[in-house]
Amino acid sequence: MGFLWALIVGGLIGWVASLIIGKDVPGGIIGNIIAGFIGAIIGQSIFGSMGPDLAGFAIIPAILGAIILIFIVSLILRAIRK
Repeated sequence: MGFLWALIVGGLIGWVASLIIGKDVPGGIIGNIIAGFIGAIIGQSIFGSMGPDLAGFAIIPAILGAIILIFIVSLILRAIRK
């Protein structure tokens, strides 16, 4: 049950980050989950474990990390399309 909860929270983190930055994550729901998980890793390595913790994710750094990840991925995809 913990893994399912982590998938849900990771998906929500990716979704919130995509809403904040205004760009959709490629891959839909799976992309949001991946962005949430990778964003949590990036955010916690940069910002530490500040703020509330939910399903093993420090929410604030995870959202900030997912925003960084989505921004970088959108830049790469834009460069590939040109």
